[in-house]
Amino acid sequence: MQEPGAERFLLQLPSPDAAIALAGEAECNLKRLGDSTGSHLVLHGLSLQIQGRPSQVQRAARLVELLRPLWSTGETITAIDLTTALTALDTGRGQEHQSLGNTVLARSQTGRLLRPRTLRQKAYVEAIERHALTLGLGPAGTGKTFLATILAVQMLNARKVERLILTRPAVEAGERLGFLPGDLQRKVDPYLRPLYDALHMLLGQERTGTLLEKGIIEVAPLAYMRGRTLSDAFIILDEAQNTSPAQMRMVLTRLGDNSRMVVTGDPSQADLPRHQRSGIDEAKAVLKGVEGVAMIELTGADVVRHPLVQRIVEAYGRFDRQNRQALVTAGRFPEKHRR
Repeated sequence: MQEPGAERFLLQLPSPDAAIALAGEAECNLKRLGDSTGSHLVLHGLSLQIQGRPSQVQRAARLVELLRPLWSTGETITAIDLTTALTALDTGRGQEHQSLGNTVLARSQTGRLLRPRTLRQKAYVEAIERHALTLGLGPAGTGKTFLATILAVQMLNARKVERLILTRPAVEAGERLGFLPGDLQRKVDPYLRPLYDALHMLLGQERTGTLLEKGIIEVAPLAYMRGRTLSDAFIILDEAQNTSPAQMRMVLTRLGDNSRMVVTGDPSQADLPRHQRSGIDEAKAVLKGVEGVAMIELTGADVVRHPLVQRIVEAYGRFDRQNRQALVTAGRFPEKHRR
């Protein structure tokens, strides 16, 4: 029985796949939508019923509509998709979010559509498309490296560049590299594994291997970049928070004709010796306002891994801020160095 003053809205879904994608496993998405809007959502076959006060029903219906580009194609709705849509609705950016859902960058080897999941991720993608050099900064799980790799493969397939060069410093290994078997390439391969994983998802292992053998894709430690001019290439420098200022300057000046470079990193996760400044911090200060350079800062709200990762990132952010403030108060950390 409908409560006095309550309103009911019915939406007919186009297919069973769309219904499953919208509802989620054990209808978890319908519960999240209900909790977020105060309404009650029930799915009967292909008919979605939304019930509640008029303002609640309207809010829920608008959220479902914002998510239409995903569920209408049978793409599973995630917690981050719901959160992003809700934020867009509350900040008056619903129209921007609608275009976000229509921005498909590629299809994975398993058929999954790959796209930016948040508005800041979309801004990051657009920056890479428009600038010769893009700095993508933010915590783990925000898609910095993966989105850059998608665009790199896209440009390679379109023959806009002749090769991809993926590099990162092997700071984590330190002097232990000497105890590992094989040449330098084999020794640093474990630290380049995230880049290989992205390539395998996009190209498959067989094609990735073929392109690596032909030198069309090069995955190499940062030390291999010295003295080279990288022309007709898409270069990704990953984990750039672990570069020294000299290393950062070296790699940025490798950029040749018809090339594009993306530098990614998380300034809060540097593995450099204590008191050594990160190259990415210096680059942020030096390159601000330079024509042809874009800087995009992603946040914990852009984390697209397990929902717990976003809460972990936020918790550590609070912890770092509290520790920094304590050091400033004690006079052991100059206030001008606070980030």
